[in-house]
Parts: sequence; C-alpha cells; structure tokens
Amino acid sequence: MDVFSPEKRSQVMSKVKNKNTKPELIIRSKLHKLGFRFRIQRKDLPGKPDIVLPKYKTVIFVHGCFWHQHNGCKHSKRPTSNIDYWNKKLNANMARDQQNFRLLDQLGWKVIILWTCQFNRYLDNDGENLKYQIIHDSSASSNK
Repeated sequence: MDVFSPEKRSQVMSKVKNKNTKPELIIRSKLHKLGFRFRIQRKDLPGKPDIVLPKYKTVIFVHGCFWHQHNGCKHSKRPTSNIDYWNKKLNANMARDQQNFRLLDQLGWKVIILWTCQFNRYLDNDGENLKYQIIHDSSASSNK
C-alpha cells in the first residue's frame, strides 16, 4: 500500500531527476580524482550514457535499481497500485536498456552498469575496483 495519495505520489515522482543525480556526481568526482577524463550524456551514443570514457571506449550507466529493475534487488520491487501502468513503464525501460547495450556493443563500446544498491562496492579501495573495471576487466560489459 502506498503511503501517499495519488496526487502526492504524482508530485513526488515528477521531481525525480534523470541526469546529474547524486550517485552520478559521486562517480564522476571519483573518476576525476583517479585521473580519468570523460564526457557526460553524449547524445550521439545509444541511451545517452551517463559517463563516456572515449580513451577506453567505455560507457558507464549509473542505474537506479527501481527504474531499471535490478534483478533480485530489494529496491526494484514494483508498486502495487496502478499495476498495468508500472508494468508497461518498467518493462519498456528494461527493453530500451537492453537494446541500447546491444547497439553500444555492436559499435565496439564496453558497457559498465553501476547499480545504486552496490555503490560502495565500486568505491571500495578508493575507487580502484572501478578503475580496474574500466582499464582491464572485459567482463564489465555484463548487465549484472
């Protein structure tokens, strides 16, 4: 059961940002401190990746677990009200994501998805885990 009225829920959801979110800003700051140079929200690439590292032909998407339906994550639970709307919306998000990942892969880009529920894992060891994924890890292209 939702704790907000439908009107209040609509107001809350309308304020959800889709770029320059706090998680994105944290990751960008860490990448900059690690010496990486990047572009953001490149419109010429499928899905407008949150972060683009041209030198490494790598793109990073900082995904919220709810909006992108992180498989098995407790934060990806679907609402119990307006079920048809949410199923259609979230399924479309997932299909669009997969299509964009396929297109990026075909263009030769490595895709890294950073899930907000696993944020600390990426920032452990002063960001060395993330640095390794960018520079070395070819398995980072998975959507896990």
